[in-house]
Amino acid sequence: MLTRTHLVISIFFILLFISYVENKFVFVFVVLFATLLVDIDSKYSRLGRKKIFRPLQFFIRHRTVFHSFIFLILITLFFVWVFPVLAFPFFLGYSVHLFADSFTVKGIKPFYPWKKLIYGKLRTGSRMEMVIFVCFLILDILLILLLVNRGF
Repeated sequence: MLTRTHLVISIFFILLFISYVENKFVFVFVVLFATLLVDIDSKYSRLGRKKIFRPLQFFIRHRTVFHSFIFLILITLFFVWVFPVLAFPFFLGYSVHLFADSFTVKGIKPFYPWKKLIYGKLRTGSRMEMVIFVCFLILDILLILLLVNRGF
């Protein structure tokens, strides 16, 4: 999926949970960062374009280690023990990205290095992805209006 689609989907989940978190700024920042972090193993991604991640991309192929629930769980457990305030937003942002990518034709290997691939029929950048993007964008706007109307 394209970065913009991942972001509008993550924003939808941010808006669903924002009322229940204490530190809203940290929550939003970490969810969005975790959403982008999944693709650091791709030189075409928003974060992966940064030169600091190029050596990593030399050793790790796209949609392997970083597209794994095992990696997600290990990092989340680290946050639970060391920085608990980051654990839930990290888990949310990262898992939403993995879940969305599981619907693409390239899919994900959820328990890498186990080779089992979970995939769907959605092509990255296709019209169907654009429909998903627009639907989540509309849902985001509606949720923002609802939250503003309720006094946030």
